[in-house]
Amino acid sequence: MKTLLVTVGMILIFVSCSSDDGNTLYPANPKPLLRTKFIKLPLGAVKPEGWLYNQLDIMRQGLTGHLELFWPDLIHSAWKGGDGEAWERGPYYLDGLVPLAFLLEDEELRKRVDVWIDWIAQSSREDGWFGPEKNNDRWPLAIACKVLMQYHEATADPRALDIIEKYFRYLHSHEPDWPDSTWRGVRAMEHAVSGYWLYRRSKDRDILKTIKSIQKNSYSWTAYYETFPWDSAAVANETVPHNWKAEGLTAHVVNNAMAIKYPGLWYQQSKDDRFKNAIYEGLDAYDRHHGQVGGRFSGDEHLSGKSPVQGTELCAVVELMYSMEKLFEIFGDVAFGDRLELLAYNALSGTMTPDGWAHQYDQQSNQVLVSVAERDWSTNGPTSNIYGLMPNYPCCLANLHQGWPKLVQHMWMATRDQGLVAAVYGPCEVTARVGDGKTIMIEEITDYPFADSIRFRIHTDEPVSFPIYFRIPKWCNGAKLAGKSVALQPAAGEIAMLKQSWRDGDEITLSLPMPLRAERRFNGSVSILRGPLYFALRIGRNYREIELEGKHITSIDYSGAVDWHIEPTTAWNYALQINPESPQGNIRIEINPVRKYPFADLGERLYDTAAQKQITWLDPAPVVLRAWAARLVDWTMKNHSADVPPKSPVNASQYIEPVTLVPYGCTRLRIAEFPVLQE
Repeated sequence: MKTLLVTVGMILIFVSCSSDDGNTLYPANPKPLLRTKFIKLPLGAVKPEGWLYNQLDIMRQGLTGHLELFWPDLIHSAWKGGDGEAWERGPYYLDGLVPLAFLLEDEELRKRVDVWIDWIAQSSREDGWFGPEKNNDRWPLAIACKVLMQYHEATADPRALDIIEKYFRYLHSHEPDWPDSTWRGVRAMEHAVSGYWLYRRSKDRDILKTIKSIQKNSYSWTAYYETFPWDSAAVANETVPHNWKAEGLTAHVVNNAMAIKYPGLWYQQSKDDRFKNAIYEGLDAYDRHHGQVGGRFSGDEHLSGKSPVQGTELCAVVELMYSMEKLFEIFGDVAFGDRLELLAYNALSGTMTPDGWAHQYDQQSNQVLVSVAERDWSTNGPTSNIYGLMPNYPCCLANLHQGWPKLVQHMWMATRDQGLVAAVYGPCEVTARVGDGKTIMIEEITDYPFADSIRFRIHTDEPVSFPIYFRIPKWCNGAKLAGKSVALQPAAGEIAMLKQSWRDGDEITLSLPMPLRAERRFNGSVSILRGPLYFALRIGRNYREIELEGKHITSIDYSGAVDWHIEPTTAWNYALQINPESPQGNIRIEINPVRKYPFADLGERLYDTAAQKQITWLDPAPVVLRAWAARLVDWTMKNHSADVPPKSPVNASQYIEPVTLVPYGCTRLRIAEFPVLQE
């Protein structure tokens, strides 16, 4: 067997090894755009395996696979010729349905997709406008262009490309229409996603002129990040605007989650470091003033501070994930990949039921009661934190579907030197052209993030030389990368590389040690992490089905669709006995099999499709922590939520007792920010 060559260049930051010639196998940024560090592979190049396949299958068996069969807003959607909703809900839904159908190679879902795409294609006018006649807003067309991008990648259907081309000609020939007081104004640069995608294929310079016009004539998120007005002082002084006017839209959590990528998108064209720097200034501001566990920031519905009482809207989670995917593609910064994993494996999974049939509008880090009640939200209503069909407002019901399928699409990317990079870890396989154009397949065999080892098995018809890059998370010290006779120890926060002539059956192993670590949070509390997973207290739960009736929150009796009231049956007000500098000292780790529902824990209520009824799940979460804690009798509820954690360290009059922690994504009730006991 040929041995791997060990060179100085085998472990390095990616930028130092990029070829100036660029990738010739996939559409990359042509001049005058800056080359991105990585190149997204077309939809279908990466396929889910293992527990990740199960997660997408849960979507197929749950809301995503059934929603248009029973939700009137989709049944009668004007985006497929009906007389119903004509704005964003149809495109939002398709933004997840299209990739899910092709990732699972599901013929029934693909037939449903074709119904929507056929109608959209017929709606395209000669002047370039498309979609329902009663819609005159550009915002939903920006989403629809992202749908058409994915559909074209999967099918090569020329109609999809033609619709986008004609629409950008429309934008080029019409006056700017991006008022700050509108959704299309603050979200205008979402058009740059499909615009640059189109330019890579057409090389039409008018597209760049159009994007420049959008950037110039829409709200400046770059200036916003440079002066960030809605900081902790604004929260404390209650000056964060809670309205839907121009000012309030800048504090809206979903707008912020989308907008963090906008300076990065424009950086490709402007080449001005001001825009690159704005991204880091923005993320730092979010974390310092509104940061929450799981890589998210608060917003219920507007930015609302760091207290674990505050919530985060589900739409903001999936949109922030997409922003991280695009930013990693553009800049290749490990930090963006790290945050993407935090969001997917904690915030996204924790705000859904494990069976994919219910979701929250707002999730909380410390969430000890799920009920219809007024809470300390900025603007959201009393149904915002139930797990249900359409709590508070239906936008998240339409938009949640993009989270997992887009994550899979971005797990691997092409590199500028005809190689591949493992951007996000999880069980999957990638089929791509590399080297001199040969097609290979790499299996990624792992239970990550529940396990710390990953195997990569290469399949190729003949030997082929190309580099493979691996993202080493910033939290991981002691990583080991091995192939054949080579054992490398890349540093945390780097992107490591192996290059050789690969043969069929060659394997690479990556070990990412996951010692427990503690993160300081609100009032000196701590959150416990292992790898990319946050952990939360396992709380006993009683589930009760409820029925809602209102303009935006109506329950619908269909299959597994349900609205849940969940109340605790065990204590939750614990302070951990822990040394934050060395948390593994008194916590025991248990590893369990990853089962059919990856983010389910003991006692969960799930919909059994075969039995057509709700059942109780009897298996524990894939990772369980055994810790010690004392109850704090004075830490109680306030306004239907756990009050803010008392300032640590705390004294407790109760005895120390054992408690169980499970991954945040495996909880519906939880404490994820714990007070710490005085030594």
